[in-house]
Amino acid sequence: MEFKIDTKPTYTVITPETGALSANLAEEIRQKIAELTITGSHNFIVNLHNCSDMEIAAGNQLIELHQSLYNQDSSLVFTEVPECVLQTMKQQQFHLSLNLTPSMQEAVDIISMEVLERDLFKEL
Repeated sequence: MEFKIDTKPTYTVITPETGALSANLAEEIRQKIAELTITGSHNFIVNLHNCSDMEIAAGNQLIELHQSLYNQDSSLVFTEVPECVLQTMKQQQFHLSLNLTPSMQEAVDIISMEVLERDLFKEL
């Protein structure tokens, strides 16, 4: 699977270059995040604008990944989710457990706020 990776100081953007958000793609996203975590990245934005449909199994995997990252004091946000994928997420209620934003700027804002929140709690 091909990914476009854009590393910023406080987050990394992962953009799959595919047509379907399948269980295989979700697993490859998990593996890519694991690789990037080893190299020092801790906050991730997954841009799904290239995805045209979604498998239910992929949603379950993304929720597991989301929970795992948050347990490690990391962040995960999905952005630019196409309407057809968003409808599947809503039907399966995945949207209740995942951070979803319509734009990249909103995803960056969520990451920034979560980093700030974690820093504040560490000081207490």
